[in-house]
Amino acid sequence: MTKSNLARIVLVWTALAAVTVRADDNPPAAWSAVRDTMQQYVDRHQISGAVTLVASPDRVLALDAVGSADIAAAKPMAADTIFALASMTKPVTATAFLMLYDDGKLSLDDTVGKYIPELAHLKTSNGAEHIVTLRQLLTHTSGLAEAAGDRSRSARTLAELIPAFADQPLQFAPGTKWKYCQSGMNTLARIIEVVSGRSFPDFLQDRLFTPLGMKDTTFYPTKDQIPRIARSYRMIRGQLQESPTPIISTHNPAARDYYPAAHAGLFSTAPDYGRFARMVLSDGTLDGRHYLKPETVRLMSTLQTADLDVPHTPGAGWGLGWCVLKHPQGINAMLPTGAFGHGGAYGTQVWIDPRKQLAFILMVQRADFNNNDPKNVRIAFQRAVAAVAYP
Repeated sequence: MTKSNLARIVLVWTALAAVTVRADDNPPAAWSAVRDTMQQYVDRHQISGAVTLVASPDRVLALDAVGSADIAAAKPMAADTIFALASMTKPVTATAFLMLYDDGKLSLDDTVGKYIPELAHLKTSNGAEHIVTLRQLLTHTSGLAEAAGDRSRSARTLAELIPAFADQPLQFAPGTKWKYCQSGMNTLARIIEVVSGRSFPDFLQDRLFTPLGMKDTTFYPTKDQIPRIARSYRMIRGQLQESPTPIISTHNPAARDYYPAAHAGLFSTAPDYGRFARMVLSDGTLDGRHYLKPETVRLMSTLQTADLDVPHTPGAGWGLGWCVLKHPQGINAMLPTGAFGHGGAYGTQVWIDPRKQLAFILMVQRADFNNNDPKNVRIAFQRAVAAVAYP
């Protein structure tokens, strides 16, 4: 992106800030409708339970827990219940990566091969060699193949994971298509390790989690945290039945014997992720501490994929690690243009509205939700928020 284009983006966001309507103008009681809506879906046995959070830059406006974290044990959902975030991990990875960008340690238009030699001479299936940039990793336009098979399952580190896809052909010429890519996010995390000299979990802990106060956010829950992880369910013959997430079903999280999946491996709570979202909403600053430059936050939440088709989320495009709404429709029809966010495979969801200065988070654990949630739980949550925020 040229300096002139970046300057125009900053001017647009400055103009938007001038017409901001603060979300915390609404009284706290108004947000009880969000809790009541999610309770209805618990009562209908569509979900076991949920934790919801609505926040402004300054404070949490509403934090509610309904239903059960464990149906069989009759364990109620709580504000500090821990959830598998799945792909809601991706914005955290992108943020960590952009911290190094702010530090001047790398450029978004650097080639991936500069940091990972195994990815320096990638080819499409027709034998044509292509260069992949860091920006393309962040926007899901790299065309990288996905890691699969025994090599992927046996990887204990991100360095061990790279060979699981490095020798496979690119799926398309980089920059010509948009395709959701897990390998791209894991490659970004490996580059963080190469540039910083730290493991990816240690970098996140030192630069984000500890200073932000995200005490329950981790790739490797401790023995004390594991009992607080919500059980995951799926609908089978009209009933919710337990369906453990892959990490829980195949690993002992406390053993740390698997790679930190930068695309989908974090566990967290609504309050923890709420602090992360508030920092982003506050242009990279929270409680007087700076994490990202304001212009970097605006860059990552600004459309980077132009008119490329994004079937993953109709009416949206991609920023740097975030989904950005261009023409809200379908599941996101009630949200405003320019809102940005990300979902997870088990129903978790975050949206940030920079104009209303509002962030809202849904935490549920149901394994058979897809991005366009046929059971409308996420739609109902977003409508409940919209009824208060956008009357």
